[in-house]
Amino acid sequence: MFTARRFSAFLFDMDGTLLNSIVAAERVWTAWAQRQGLDVATFLPTIHGVRSVDTIRRLNLPGLDPVLEAQAISQAEIDDVEGVIEVPYAARLLASLPPERWAIVTSAPRALAEARLKAAGVALPANLITAEDVTQGKPAPDCFLLAAKRLGVDATDCLIFEDAPAGIAAAEAAGASVVVITATHEHEMNTPHGTLASYEGIGVDVNAEGLRLVRG
Repeated sequence: MFTARRFSAFLFDMDGTLLNSIVAAERVWTAWAQRQGLDVATFLPTIHGVRSVDTIRRLNLPGLDPVLEAQAISQAEIDDVEGVIEVPYAARLLASLPPERWAIVTSAPRALAEARLKAAGVALPANLITAEDVTQGKPAPDCFLLAAKRLGVDATDCLIFEDAPAGIAAAEAAGASVVVITATHEHEMNTPHGTLASYEGIGVDVNAEGLRLVRG
């Protein structure tokens, strides 16, 4: 369905959507979780798609400052980008888009986003919304609403590329259309939205009326 209409802008999540950073992120978070005495297998699925500070706040661990812990984790992730790679053909798709018609909207802090994009060989976009830009992270819609505002469009006229439940919920709350990228998923996701397992063979038709995804 998302290939049947034109949109004013495309908004992309980063991790899991444009980049595969799972190995690096889980390496850092595993070490942190072990220090806190958490059950790693249960904890790791909760880190994806949300801000680090929100992940830590939800745990409500005694004696921990979520802001300071999140800063330390982000620095560890900046220092360890080994294994961060592009989701195949993502950079090619981005390069085909007019710079003023798209943005990356990530739960990562700006320094981490820049480090991971560089590690994966994906060019820094003209428009980048990061964790510091909003008071409420995903699943709140604030980040996507801000991105649309900066691009001068309405969120309801955007197509959002997401992979994680929190991001999908944020996109829905913003009133946008959603395409779920499943390139890094180990298990099938039950979603009412259209899905893309790969960007291979995906292009963009651009004209004065907007952007439209095309196949082939």
